[in-house]
Formats: sequence, structure tokens, C-alpha cells
Amino acid sequence: MQEKSLTEQEMPLTEQEKSLTKVEAAVFRRLLAHLDERKDAQNIDLMNLAGFCRNCLSKWYLAECETQGITMDYDKARERVYGEPYNDWKAKYQKEASKEQLAQFAKNKPV
Repeated sequence: MQEKSLTEQEMPLTEQEKSLTKVEAAVFRRLLAHLDERKDAQNIDLMNLAGFCRNCLSKWYLAECETQGITMDYDKARERVYGEPYNDWKAKYQKEASKEQLAQFAKNKPV
């Protein structure tokens, strides 16, 4: 009988790896809660300061779901990050960007 070799993804997680995964999940939930509490931190402010925003998190979430074989679409990923449908969040909380914010974004915009 031939032994089947396991790929890295198929290998069982150690208890430490499981614990770290739980920590990372908790940190992600805490980040989402923090962003939810700081609706005044507009996406353009986040992009200009840190180079990522809620939409970036949504795209990363979607990409990882796809990597893990989990069915997800961009709207559902954004709803996970925003805590509600994006268009609802946008109507309630998103402010129009100032000329200065847009200029800074254009200057620092990733290629």
C-alpha cells in the first residue's frame, strides 16, 4: 500500500496553531469592532494614512475565502467588514472627500 503524502493545507493543525488561529480571528473581530466604533475615520483617511481601508479588508477577506474554497462574493465580504450592506453604511456615514484628501490620495495611490 502506498502512503499518501499530505499537502501543507491538509496537515492537521497543532494545538498551538489552533490557538494562534483563534487569537488572529479575535484580533480581526476586534479590528472590525474598532472600525465600527470609528465611523468618523473615513476610508480615504485610512487610505491616505495607512494605505488600506475597509474596502481593502473586504477584498482580502474575499480572496482568503476563495483560497479556502469558501463561497463568498464581494458584497457579502463588504457586509462582513462594514457590519451592514455597504450602500447602507455609505449613505449613513460616508462623507464627501475634500480636495486635499483627494489630492493626497492621488499622490500616494498604489500603482
